[in-house]
Amino acid sequence: MSSLLSAIAALVSWIVFFTIKSKEQAHPLVRPLSLVIGLLSSLIFLWQMLARFAVIIPAGEVGVMESLGQVDQNTLPPGIYFVNPFTDIITYSTRLQDIKETVDTTSKEGLSFKMDVSLQYRLDPAKAGGVFQKIGSSEQQQEIITSRFRSLIRQITANYPLTDIYGEKRGMIAQNLRQSMANQLFPLGFIVEDALLRNIILPDNIQAAIQSKVAMEQETQKIDLEIQKAKKEAERKLVEARGTANAQKVLSEGLTDKIIQLKTIEATEKLGQSPNSKIIIVGGGGQKTLPLMLTDDK
Repeated sequence: MSSLLSAIAALVSWIVFFTIKSKEQAHPLVRPLSLVIGLLSSLIFLWQMLARFAVIIPAGEVGVMESLGQVDQNTLPPGIYFVNPFTDIITYSTRLQDIKETVDTTSKEGLSFKMDVSLQYRLDPAKAGGVFQKIGSSEQQQEIITSRFRSLIRQITANYPLTDIYGEKRGMIAQNLRQSMANQLFPLGFIVEDALLRNIILPDNIQAAIQSKVAMEQETQKIDLEIQKAKKEAERKLVEARGTANAQKVLSEGLTDKIIQLKTIEATEKLGQSPNSKIIIVGGGGQKTLPLMLTDDK
């Protein structure tokens, strides 16, 4: 439309310039103004025509050619191209895109919570023509991808208990979400790089219940540790008592009458060698009777 206006303005200006031959026919400034307008309009028209023939596709984008309702499936990489004026070039970004969403969802138990999630994806350059035909502009692409992303999040979290989502299976859920999105978006012409679970926002009552449960588990672990410690101590004492009992048993079995008699004689000899005054009575009560020692005060 702008090129048509430029052409009309240039044509009218040149007609006025060449039609008016003398100053008596019009104002003195009409011819100079028509000349200036004619030159400017002609330059604008030529520039617009040149722009219609020459198209520049910047880095990080690809071009899709549409001519009279027909879409060329061969996309144009970054560069300069000369096309006919009846061909439209639609450009799409092939850079990595990041969709950030806060989704209201539920767990397997039916508990409601929110998740801060991100989806990182990019357009497959070879499929840009199909994306233009099936989806359209970049804004429409993002709307469709966001809708599917939210739906998949709700489907996946409904298969897991809240404790798994909030705890040890968080990475597994993110991987499952990434793979599911990749399976859905690849046929449409998009490549999924990653799906991230940035944050899980729980209601206050659920948060308090989880903290209480964690505290109880920690207390239970502490009690179990103390019980195990007590059992180890009891086992140690039992082993020690058995060792003492076994030693006493071995000792008692080794004390025969001959050994007792020999020890008695040795003790009597040592007492007899002592300088203190004493009276030693040996025997009298059988072989196992120990010597009886009487000092001066007894």
